[in-house]
Amino acid sequence: MSNQFTDLVGCRHPLQLAPMGGVGTPELEAAVANAGAHAMFAATTLPASALAGVLQAVADRTERRIGVNFLVPLLDRQALELAAAKAGLIEFFFGDPNPALVQVAHDGGALASWQVGSVPEALAAEDVGCDLIVVQGTEAGGRLRGREPLGPLLDKVLEAATLPVVAAGGIATGAGVRAVLDAGAAAARVGTRFLAAEESGAHPLYKEAVLRAGADDAVVSDAFSILWPLGKSSARVLRSCLAAAEAEADEIVGELRLGDRTVPVPRYAIMAPSQETTGHVAAMAMYAGTGVGEVRRTEPAAEIVRHLIATT
Repeated sequence: MSNQFTDLVGCRHPLQLAPMGGVGTPELEAAVANAGAHAMFAATTLPASALAGVLQAVADRTERRIGVNFLVPLLDRQALELAAAKAGLIEFFFGDPNPALVQVAHDGGALASWQVGSVPEALAAEDVGCDLIVVQGTEAGGRLRGREPLGPLLDKVLEAATLPVVAAGGIATGAGVRAVLDAGAAAARVGTRFLAAEESGAHPLYKEAVLRAGADDAVVSDAFSILWPLGKSSARVLRSCLAAAEAEADEIVGELRLGDRTVPVPRYAIMAPSQETTGHVAAMAMYAGTGVGEVRRTEPAAEIVRHLIATT
């Protein structure tokens, strides 16, 4: 299944693990990469020292290079420069395409990508020198950039842009992967399907909530915007965590480990609960896309990759 995407990033399958803050672990990244797909890690607010440890732990487990995603409003320049030198691909999200940031990625020897939510943003990503584009539809879990479902947005971007395009949003089955490849995408990005993987760093209660949820339980809300530098921002989360947060009386719902720091988690904070999170986990941001109904069991990440490719 080699194509422009697999040749560019150095994997076997046109399939990419989405960057998911609080969920990505060295074990998950390496398992996906070793199974032939491409893995993205969410740097979120990790300092350079902690990110270096993650990338080294991945390198200890696989010879494949992974990518690192940065949220532009939370970007740490030192972490970016380190990732550009260590990772094969740097991705930016939630900021206007910026040639200076793309240049940092290229100067470090990495490819550069931008995750976009509109045609103008995709064309801007081309103009600033990106090597590929990720098109995110509103079916995606997590922070949402655009306002269109994946299907029509993907068609418009493919018609307007010339760069390889990765399709993201609600893809959780082999049929979904095949649909976007047939539409012209160079690869499919899958996140939610890996939330309950054995190697996932999601808190056990987060995994349980995902396994119980159906497609209609992934809803769009701007409630989980505390600590987001840009103010209110829409994200797709599980209905259960939204209800639990609404019913929570305390303004601090727990603590989260970030590198070598432990930080409080305010009610409606943007952070997703990892395995090291404590407190009222059910009331924290449990991001999930509309493909959540396809997550029916806990299984190794490699099995998920194999199933997605075998049924494509």
